[in-house]
Amino acid sequence: MPLWYGSGVASRIRVLDDALADQIAAGEVVERPASVVKELIENAIDAGARTITVEIQAGGTVDITVGDDGQGMSPEDASLAIRRHATSKIQSLDDLMRIATLGFRGEALPSIASVSRFELSTREPDAVGGTRVRVDGGAEAVVDPIGRAPGTTVRVRDLFFNVPARRKFLKSIGTESARVSEVVRRAALAHPEIRFVLRRDGRRSGEYLPAGSRRERARMVLGDATRLDAIDGDRDGVRVDAMLGAPEKARAGAGALHLFVNGRAVKDRALSRAVAFAYGSVLPPGRYPVGVVHVDVDPSEVDVNVHPQKSEVRFARGRDVLDAITRVLASGLGTSAWSGPAARGSGFWSDRLGGEPPPAASSPEPSPPEADPWGLAPAASMEPRSYQPAAPVPYVHDAPLLAEEGFFASLRVLGQTRKMLIVCEGRDGLHVIDQHAADERVRFDALHRAYRERAVPIQRMLMPDRVEVTEAEAVLCEERREELLGFGLDVAPIGPTTVAVHGVPSLVSRASPERLLHDVLVELARAGERAFGDAVDMALATMACHGAIRAGDPLSVEECRALLRSMDAVDDFGGHCPHGRPVIYSVGFSELERKLGR
Repeated sequence: MPLWYGSGVASRIRVLDDALADQIAAGEVVERPASVVKELIENAIDAGARTITVEIQAGGTVDITVGDDGQGMSPEDASLAIRRHATSKIQSLDDLMRIATLGFRGEALPSIASVSRFELSTREPDAVGGTRVRVDGGAEAVVDPIGRAPGTTVRVRDLFFNVPARRKFLKSIGTESARVSEVVRRAALAHPEIRFVLRRDGRRSGEYLPAGSRRERARMVLGDATRLDAIDGDRDGVRVDAMLGAPEKARAGAGALHLFVNGRAVKDRALSRAVAFAYGSVLPPGRYPVGVVHVDVDPSEVDVNVHPQKSEVRFARGRDVLDAITRVLASGLGTSAWSGPAARGSGFWSDRLGGEPPPAASSPEPSPPEADPWGLAPAASMEPRSYQPAAPVPYVHDAPLLAEEGFFASLRVLGQTRKMLIVCEGRDGLHVIDQHAADERVRFDALHRAYRERAVPIQRMLMPDRVEVTEAEAVLCEERREELLGFGLDVAPIGPTTVAVHGVPSLVSRASPERLLHDVLVELARAGERAFGDAVDMALATMACHGAIRAGDPLSVEECRALLRSMDAVDDFGGHCPHGRPVIYSVGFSELERKLGR
């Protein structure tokens, strides 16, 4: 028992004052300007708004104004709205278990008001006048009658002016602006019936007019350049409505996959994996499609209060819901996530991805299952891809299995199997080498060495490739251009959501500039989640993967030998590719003889 317990010493436990409690709550709800915009937009949607206008200055750090034409509030309600735990959405525990609205925690407005110069003005449609509530950094509220049109406007100035420790963690104005734009985009995707207008620094930067359906709004928001396939269906009480892109447009990370549960934007790894899993074997692990997925379930089966910013959800029937999502999407995509491709006509994906979809009435008779319904495998007549080894370097090895200098060059190539594995004979046994993992490791080593020496050779493009990116990615390209150049990527923004690729690393010059850039940007954006050196390694590994020989590339015996010789030159080989997959599997002759009873 502590000495001070019951000894008359002043208590160490105190009840925090309301202002400090609000600032602590603000740390959970209000992370940056985009968090403020999200909360205010959700309130406007719940108020029945048909038009929502967002205006920001300096990325929202100086001024945020969100106005709507919703039902507005009475003077009494406006005064209560800035008090902690005040809400119009919940009256009982049963209401909490069946949340069907967006804003419900009752802490957003007081939390925002505690770390800004806050002003709310509102008027109900039938009221004679309106009400204005002002709060300066959590101080006592000032309430005045005013004249204004029906609806509500919230203005937030000087965010974090009284919490400088929070303000210093904000990013650049461009990055914060891009995050606000992304919040508006997600809201527009979730609510096609509402008109959204975004103004930045006095200029209109985006507008989404009302759309007739979720699919129409998805095409409007994501743009015509992204070809999306419409899929919908019901299974076990789960409704899925999706617009998804082709697998060759998939990206590393789920940043381009927009997920919604009952109209609420969420970021959920399990949901993202369920969507990717629906593509089956045509989508490599770690890659996610571009698109939009809406999931609708009974509100009583969803817990939306598991995250302060309501960005995560928990399902009462988690496995059943994820299974239903995967099966509905797999059925629409023409794949089977568990047993290989489903039966589809030979022209199914060429029609969908290369031209106009066939009329709904013309349903071809089912054909035998295809080995490659997505058309990703190389044609049989394709000429072997010439292997271009990385520049030779002094040999260094300390892996026990491969300690002998020139180990790989000493192997006798027996042949290539399944256009994926190189089978070799060594002094003591057979060795099976994954051609993609091996080449990836070779190229990673060369890129990593060149990066350390700040000498990554760049292959200049005759005509720059225009690549569509998100606004946040465009800002990243501008702010971290020198880092990208260090990786061998010469990229320059030419519009709010368009960049030009002028050059790529010579070692991966055959890779798609668009796909390469998207994947490297994903790794750069994750730099805050890991040490900088690790982020560099992952970015270089991503580039090496894009330039490497693929499974399915036919190799001649001489090309296999060239690859083996290059493997001998790799520093600190260790037997794995940069992503950690084994490169080689060895079986000794003695073990083979024992298995064969010799």
